[in-house]
Amino acid sequence: MSSLINTEVQPFTADAFHAGKFVKVSDADLKGKWSVVFFYPADFTFVCPTELGDLADNYAEFKKLGVEIYAVSTDTHFTHKAWHDSSETIGKIQYVMVGDPTGRISRNFGVLIEEAGLADRGTFVIDPEGKIQIIEINAGGIGRDASELLRKVKAAQYVATHPGEVCPAKWKEGDATLAPSLDLVGKI
Repeated sequence: MSSLINTEVQPFTADAFHAGKFVKVSDADLKGKWSVVFFYPADFTFVCPTELGDLADNYAEFKKLGVEIYAVSTDTHFTHKAWHDSSETIGKIQYVMVGDPTGRISRNFGVLIEEAGLADRGTFVIDPEGKIQIIEINAGGIGRDASELLRKVKAAQYVATHPGEVCPAKWKEGDATLAPSLDLVGKI
């Protein structure tokens, strides 16, 4: 598998459920702002609602950073609405829920499990130019943590706005960064 880091998101158009309506979403919507594309296997399952609920609980923090979230599964936008209407956890969601029944978007991001027709748990942070800056892919039984994703988004935004600086392990907003140079070689 070749890395998608620093590659541009491939073109797509899809139907989605957002704010009580069916809407169209495309790769163009990911440009001009930071975005998180959050793939999950399926609606009406077990780990997925815990992850999506965690994102919903942290959505305001993502919005403060200028980040939009796009949750994507191979379910249809109709199924997303039914799940939203029938689950208290999913009913909290205010971000976009994208339907990918053909698997095209999941395939473009390299997370489609072909034999199952489902997406792996893939998280992609995309910069305002539409380039992928962070990729995380988990096995089906391993849920993700929205607070750790927030930390990574803040680090990506910091690095993007501070050329010549990098964020070390466990970096949190306000912590010291590093400026790679010959003087640092072998000193860390």
